[in-house]
Amino acid sequence: MPTDVVHLIKSLYDRFNARDMEAVLAVLADDVAWANAMDGGHAHGREAVRDYWTRQWAVVTAHVEPVTFETAEDGSVVVEVIQSVFDLNGRPLQGQSHGLRDKTVTHVFRIQGDRVVRFDIRDRQ
Repeated sequence: MPTDVVHLIKSLYDRFNARDMEAVLAVLADDVAWANAMDGGHAHGREAVRDYWTRQWAVVTAHVEPVTFETAEDGSVVVEVIQSVFDLNGRPLQGQSHGLRDKTVTHVFRIQGDRVVRFDIRDRQ
């Protein structure tokens, strides 16, 4: 896997964890398809991703830490991630109604050039 791709994705996680939305949106394709972990489906386009994160960050604080990187046969980048989700005061969640929770998940990125064109989430089996 090219070093620049790993750097791009690590930077994306770093900026997401810092809530630097503009920096993350800058590396997404205009018509990106981004997995919606709260409601299911995908947000389509940068503005839809902005809206999704704005709603998400209004109810929870999520932190994602990449652990491993692999290239899949189709060329996508598969990242195992430890996801930690807290309430807005930094406490562990209790009684949430959305799909976000602490767990290890698999993130799948499809990248063209220097832009993320698709992002999917798979629960570990």
